[in-house]
Amino acid sequence: MQLPRLVLTPGEPAGIGIDLAVQLAQSPPAAAIVCMADADVLLARAEQLRLPLKIVPYQPGKAAPMRAGELVCTDIRVAETVAPGRLNPGNAAYVLQTLECAANGCLRGEFDAMVTGPVQKSVLNDAGIPFTGHTEYLCSLSGVEHVVMMLVAGSLRVALVTTHVPLQSVAALITRQLVIDTVRKVQRALQDDWAIARPRILVAGLNPHAGEGGHLGREEIDQIIPAIELLCGEGLLVTGPLPADTLFTPSHLQEADAVVAMYHDQGLPVLKHVGFGQAVNVTLGLPFVRTSVDHGTALDLVGTGRADPGSLQAALAQAAHMAGNRQRARQGAGPGMPS
Repeated sequence: MQLPRLVLTPGEPAGIGIDLAVQLAQSPPAAAIVCMADADVLLARAEQLRLPLKIVPYQPGKAAPMRAGELVCTDIRVAETVAPGRLNPGNAAYVLQTLECAANGCLRGEFDAMVTGPVQKSVLNDAGIPFTGHTEYLCSLSGVEHVVMMLVAGSLRVALVTTHVPLQSVAALITRQLVIDTVRKVQRALQDDWAIARPRILVAGLNPHAGEGGHLGREEIDQIIPAIELLCGEGLLVTGPLPADTLFTPSHLQEADAVVAMYHDQGLPVLKHVGFGQAVNVTLGLPFVRTSVDHGTALDLVGTGRADPGSLQAALAQAAHMAGNRQRARQGAGPGMPS
């Protein structure tokens, strides 16, 4: 099987994504990685970190493993000078350009997977760009109607029915069809990307005690339970709705390959408690594999050498693993080892 071809976008140029790309070049993984970033920004940050770095211009079609001290790069220029740790809305368009170039490369089949560093949503919004997150942006860019956000920490996988929306809007967004579509995408990803033949999926309720039989809310009765009954009728191994305060206990999790939570802060605090710094954000339902770090831009750590590359390394490893399993699934060559 060919070497995984991964494309990396470091994200916000004033943030630690650039530091992490420089650190990555010091002990590179066994993969062909292309970085979409401003070469001069990378070199300046390497000098600040006192780390050696040589930029190798990317040549399409030539995949080779990274070499220590080198970073293969497609040079995309920032609009304004980057001050490490200091946000500048003038470079917002640059951030989106790196994402677009990387995603288009994946859509063309040039890369097997896309790995993204942290962006700063606020500075993109300050520049007048209605950006709500990588997940939503890549969904629109790929022409896909619905994708699912999942975070992975070791064997714990948590997918979300709703993502970056105000809490007061969540209940109205929980519909039977959205729950069905989310679970189906999780099922397909577990089979194709994690090589799990018969995935077991737990679904959380929305309300305390999963609605307490309708006394604490009717979303479970009207939307979630009918969705689960339909999915079980299709042969999927789906259990729920379960109260979120007991779902994440060892007795439940040992019987599951993934958890589907109804909203962002229902499922992700547990996952990040388990694996912060080593967790990976995955977008399910795109026509290509996409993973990301689980942290923000950490402006206070920029240039200090104290940025932890653990999540980026995990995201790269997860992307390579998923891309390999997806390739085997498409070729009918049998599953790889589940992670």
